[in-house]
Amino acid sequence: MLLWLSALSLLSWLWLTFCQGFFWRTDQRLPPRRPPARWPEVVIVVPARDEAEVLPVSLPSLLTQHYPGRARVILVDDHSSDGTGALAERLGTAAALPLTVTTPPPLPPDWTGKLWALRHGVELAGQTEYLLLTDADIAHRPDSLAELVAAAESNGLDLVSQMARLRVVTGWERLIVPAFVYFFAQLYPFRWSNRPGSRTAAAAGGCSVVRREALERAGGVAAIRGAVIDDVSLARAVKTSGGRIWLGLAEQVDSVRPYPRLAQLWRMVSRSAYAQLRHSPLLLVGTVLGLSVVYLVPPVATVVGLAAGWPAVAATGASAWALMAGTFLPMLRYYRQPAWAALLLPFTAFLYLLMTVDSAVQHWRGRGASWKGRTY
Repeated sequence: MLLWLSALSLLSWLWLTFCQGFFWRTDQRLPPRRPPARWPEVVIVVPARDEAEVLPVSLPSLLTQHYPGRARVILVDDHSSDGTGALAERLGTAAALPLTVTTPPPLPPDWTGKLWALRHGVELAGQTEYLLLTDADIAHRPDSLAELVAAAESNGLDLVSQMARLRVVTGWERLIVPAFVYFFAQLYPFRWSNRPGSRTAAAAGGCSVVRREALERAGGVAAIRGAVIDDVSLARAVKTSGGRIWLGLAEQVDSVRPYPRLAQLWRMVSRSAYAQLRHSPLLLVGTVLGLSVVYLVPPVATVVGLAAGWPAVAATGASAWALMAGTFLPMLRYYRQPAWAALLLPFTAFLYLLMTVDSAVQHWRGRGASWKGRTY
């Protein structure tokens, strides 16, 4: 039985490595671009709820963007209780770009808080040509906005999104974060998402430049108002309405939110994991079985095969484990982590399996996707 399972795992890894859009490669960066003849107007919309801890780092990076055209920033204070709005006002007093701080009306029952805040900011933006939708915990290098707009203009793209480089300082961050991006790319291979006509569509909510016309053609923010995984939903709406989208890894965009403890990373993953499975118990069972066969069987087969003197089992398990580790190496290099950490991916996958199950349990208990004092 273990030989059959390890063989199935090896076949799975051969398929994932060569037939899943080369998801493991990290070469999807901003496409070739040139400065446009005329720089279009951009409004940066930042939804923020209780973000006073990270705002002193992230907001100034937006207010000091080196953008050749007209640009301004709208921070939507989503009824924060920690003084986020007042802090933003102080940070904007001597900024290069104009800053507007606003608060949306009370949250309607069929909206998520972030999307309701985004809708309010987009309405205030008016008839601008582009919108940069970025989270309050994302810091941008000085040329980030110009590079994003140049990529959109040069390549005729309606949505340009970058997966911000997440923080990897503590031991738990180094263990969990690179795998988070790796698993996301496995679910939504960037090459497939960037290909016109492909059914795959994905974006990173922390950093997305979108043409206003394309957003309106997709139905506006209201079209995805109840989405927990709003970035993927936005990309799907833009693509299915005829827009061209692009997603890649960031070089000038960084997340500054710390996740020093496992509990914080656990909440980050578990709050939306079951939503990813469309709240289906059947998909949950399939996911648990699939993760077990693909990620857990290889190390078990390798160790048991060696200990029991079963060379076929050990060789098959080790081959699957080697493919797994090899596909993880590019992401570890992107995050500047040691190569030996690739061998720990089965343990990290086991943690993600538990987070997914916990996400389902929380949903069944009526707690759903809980974030910043709200439950969806």
